[in-house]
Amino acid sequence: METGGQQARRYWVSGLVQGVGFRFFVERAARELGLSGYVRNLRDGRVEVYAVGAPEQLAALRRRLEQGPPGARVREVVEEPAEWLAAYSRQFAIVAEP
Repeated sequence: METGGQQARRYWVSGLVQGVGFRFFVERAARELGLSGYVRNLRDGRVEVYAVGAPEQLAALRRRLEQGPPGARVREVVEEPAEWLAAYSRQFAIVAEP
């Protein structure tokens, strides 16, 4: 979804992405890129990332997600448009599992 040039995207990252500092890596990357949203571990072993920003910022985040931090082994990043969540439109945070 797009609002004022900003897009909301959701990413599901699979592989060895829990227990390796992946959420902290994503939080730092998102803040460096000026994105808002959240990152959280999922019970099935994946990491979910919800991000809001300009298309070029989101493309840069995806590249970082595909690489991951040292110790991670990213197998796949699935990306799709997401609905606009006002609660996550101003900052980026690590949130609890659903």
